[in-house]
Amino acid sequence: MSAQHRLNKILSQLRSEEPAPTSSLAAQDTSAFFDDVKPAPPDAVFGIKNMAKKDKSSLKIDLGVGAYRDNNGKPYVLKAVKEAEKRLLADTSLNKEYLGITGDPTFLKLARELIFGKNSLAVRQGRVASSQSLSGTGGLRLGFEFLAKFHNKPVYISDPTWGNHEAIIQESGLTWRTHRYWDAKNRCLDIEGMLQDLEAAPEGAIVLLHACAHNPTGVDPTRAQWKRIADVMKKRNLFPFMDNAYQGFATGSLENDAWAIRYFADCGFEMVCSQSFAKNFGLYGERVGGLHVVCNTVSAAKGVTSRLSKVVRPMYSNPPKHGAYIVRTVLADPQLFSLWKREIKGMADRILAMREALKKELIRNGTPGNWDHITSQIGMFSYTGLNKEQATEMMHKHHVYLLYSGRISMAGLNTGNVKRFAAAIKAVHH
Repeated sequence: MSAQHRLNKILSQLRSEEPAPTSSLAAQDTSAFFDDVKPAPPDAVFGIKNMAKKDKSSLKIDLGVGAYRDNNGKPYVLKAVKEAEKRLLADTSLNKEYLGITGDPTFLKLARELIFGKNSLAVRQGRVASSQSLSGTGGLRLGFEFLAKFHNKPVYISDPTWGNHEAIIQESGLTWRTHRYWDAKNRCLDIEGMLQDLEAAPEGAIVLLHACAHNPTGVDPTRAQWKRIADVMKKRNLFPFMDNAYQGFATGSLENDAWAIRYFADCGFEMVCSQSFAKNFGLYGERVGGLHVVCNTVSAAKGVTSRLSKVVRPMYSNPPKHGAYIVRTVLADPQLFSLWKREIKGMADRILAMREALKKELIRNGTPGNWDHITSQIGMFSYTGLNKEQATEMMHKHHVYLLYSGRISMAGLNTGNVKRFAAAIKAVHH
């Protein structure tokens, strides 16, 4: 018998003689750590999306999630994005190494210039601290985490606002309050109520402002109203936090949609701006964004940059690379930049056309009420004026999916379903 054979025999005997495991440990309750964890309520937007996904009806219209769709109801990948990816793939000098904690410097330079303008005094003087972020949501979270450490004041948000704002602010350790914004009776901006609430806000309070294409109402201040808002905030020493998720997507013009941010910067405000490239580049899944802090001095901007890195490092270490390189490639190349601007305008124009078509159909079929707000609103979303009961009926009886607040994504409408959607609206107006 070989030595290996003898060893195998001994090991086999030892295994056969091992006592069976006792049942005492198996009988112990080992799941107590999470027994008290109950399911969370579904997300307002993605919960509706899941409901729509389960509906197999050919009549289904999904107007919940704010993602652009073409006139065939399909996701659209921009030509400028495709060309940028071709160039990145062909560039043998690129690698998959980490970016720095605050992201790619070239991307950040181009992103700053896009939002503030190349001629911005704050940008030219180096008074803007920037960090790459995980799209707009990540930029908001990064900005509020930073403010919680260095400017811990209450945050004023519009009533209503994007459903995720409250949770982001709360998770960052800050408190929030609301100011009036939506005039439900007249379906327009309650500018006087908003200004009264800001006048009553404590000095130093943070005010979260939608730079353009207000979500969910689609109602933006006019330039004259923005100036009144800025005047009150200057007088009360309030701190602006601009949420810039739709530059170029509201009016089709990058400059028009950045006007409020540039005006506040020119007025000398110190402020924070969250910037997303999800909508205007169609990079929803790449999570590309920026967080910019306008300071009074260059030394302050340097200090803020270093502190932003201290927030990023224990949170997610550093940002993703590929999407930022796509944006960088497009913004740096005049030909691709021109193509991108044409594509943005094309997407914005299609949404504007759907607003006109929807209003026309609602009037044509005699739907009760005034529908001027459909075309006076702007951007991807519309606050239709439908209530929760009507929205529920739309989903259960007509296979039309929208938020319970009556907010719809205009990008989900097209020439093939707008008449059916208008007919469903009329049907729920009993």
